[in-house]
Amino acid sequence: MTHQSSHATPIVLTIAGSDSSGGAGIQADIKAISATGGYACSVITAITAQNTQGVSAVYPIPIEHIAKQLDAVFGDLNVIAVKVGMLANSSIINVVADKLQQYRPKFVVVDPVMIATSGDVLLENEAILTMKQRLLPLANLITPNLPEGAALIECNVPTIEAQMGFMISDLRSLGAQSVLLKAGHLEGSQHSNDLLVEASSVRVIRAKRVETKNTHGTGCTLSSAIASYLAQGDPLVDAVTKAKGYLSSAIEHADGLEIGAGDGPVHHFYALNESRC
Repeated sequence: MTHQSSHATPIVLTIAGSDSSGGAGIQADIKAISATGGYACSVITAITAQNTQGVSAVYPIPIEHIAKQLDAVFGDLNVIAVKVGMLANSSIINVVADKLQQYRPKFVVVDPVMIATSGDVLLENEAILTMKQRLLPLANLITPNLPEGAALIECNVPTIEAQMGFMISDLRSLGAQSVLLKAGHLEGSQHSNDLLVEASSVRVIRAKRVETKNTHGTGCTLSSAIASYLAQGDPLVDAVTKAKGYLSSAIEHADGLEIGAGDGPVHHFYALNESRC
């Protein structure tokens, strides 16, 4: 087993589905990890046929090949942090959980992907229980949005920021070390203030809301950026705060891309474009 030196490349593995339009999933993860200073490697769990207007098909990768991808990456690369995204069904969740227990990376960030920005369902209902039993207890951090958080603890989706506080105790009971409850769905608010729930504290991670329809892949981007900063040695609060700032800037620049006819992606490489001006 290789050991990380003070100058080691911060390797981040994303385990997720492929988005053929490039705005979410594995593609967004790789962009976000790269843009924030990490080295991205990937294990693809499903191939989706999708674009900015929605998801038209999902093809789960055979379990044996997912396992072989995980063995290939962990067997050679010094993976510091793992971001887990779309897993599609119980069998995939189980093999990912098995491999995380086998290889024990330092950080695991789980984005419990259930519903796409377009509203399309990406996780089978029966798989939610498997995720709660097998995967969430392995996570240093889970990053549900409000509908996902409500589905995990079986409550109504909050409609105002104050109602998010009522979810804290049940979210802690899911078994993850920490939870970042994202407030992006509270569209009536001028701010997008997420709750970082740790074992004995709750912190508000603040950001000004950006008015744009181009938010495809925001959840993938945020969780991947957090994993990237954790791999680079940032404490959890700093990693979340920096990732939230990165995402906010990527959303602010999203309208400059003009990608697709629906909800376009955020601008992962806005800083690179600015440096060329």
